Amino acid sequence: MKTSPGLLYSVLDLSPILEGETAAQSFRHSLNLAQHAEKWGYHRYWVAEHHNIPGVASAATSVVIGYIAGGTTTIRVGSGGIMLPNHAPLVIAEQFGTLESLYPGRIDLGLGRAPGGDQATARALRRGLSSSGDTFPADVQELQQYLGSALPGQSVRAVPGQGLNVPLYLLGSSTFSATLAAELGLPFAFASHFAPELLHQALDIYRSQFQPSRALEEPHVMIGVNVFAAETDAEAQRLFTSLQQVFLNLVRGRPRQLLPPVEGMDRLWTPTEAAYVDRMTRCSAVGGPESFRQQIEVLLNDTGADEIIATAHIYDQQARLRSFEIAADVFQSLRGSAH
Repeated sequence: MKTSPGLLYSVLDLSPILEGETAAQSFRHSLNLAQHAEKWGYHRYWVAEHHNIPGVASAATSVVIGYIAGGTTTIRVGSGGIMLPNHAPLVIAEQFGTLESLYPGRIDLGLGRAPGGDQATARALRRGLSSSGDTFPADVQELQQYLGSALPGQSVRAVPGQGLNVPLYLLGSSTFSATLAAELGLPFAFASHFAPELLHQALDIYRSQFQPSRALEEPHVMIGVNVFAAETDAEAQRLFTSLQQVFLNLVRGRPRQLLPPVEGMDRLWTPTEAAYVDRMTRCSAVGGPESFRQQIEVLLNDTGADEIIATAHIYDQQARLRSFEIAADVFQSLRGSAH
């Protein structure tokens, strides 16, 4: 149940693999960021499930969560999210029941219905599973049952997991999960950091159809925002080109490891590609401290979000840390203010 006053601010991390580095180095960078985020007042630190993508190391999401939680002490740690159709709900209940047993009161379970990769990868992951995006509502409710109080005569139980009530969050980039989150009375996180087109429609549906539950009395809206803050607008824009290259390579069907920033994108993309990437990254705040703050205020006024979950594909680790530090100062100053 939402009790924290004012704006909450959190981190979404894909443990990006830098060009020329390894997944092992990416995990160390992630833990380093999580330890700083804890110090800077971030509420939660989520990692995301993706598969067969050269620049993303967080495929075994629950394992990474354990690593992050073990290296921190107070920040909530969880998934943003587990792609539930890839897994049997019982397995996820056991994994997150284990995490909650090891790190009590600190584990979140965010759930998505996308594959987290291409269709060939989804088939490889789901061999023998009947789950799909179509079975997602039933899978969520089955998972809730494994984590809730056991029913009389319940023959299959999650051990550990049963009765631990790990909090669930639904993630989405369309109106489907908004409707389901409203129906089940769960918090809703919109993937506006890469798919902003249906943001307002989804939030309107979620808020208007929300049904209070044992988990949540009022709607709780989280929005994904790309945060690229630096000492100057020009430096922030330069850092942002790493993310622009990520989306450009996705558009071209050639995903790569995270590339260093460049001085400008004009020589790298066509006008059509530039327009597409701009649409995908519209929910971003890029600038020096003052312009960054103004952009965040616009996003909050526009969405009325209860929580920002910030993500940043920044190549240089020190620049990445500095971006999240500047962002934390801005978020902290906005806590409790009207938006």
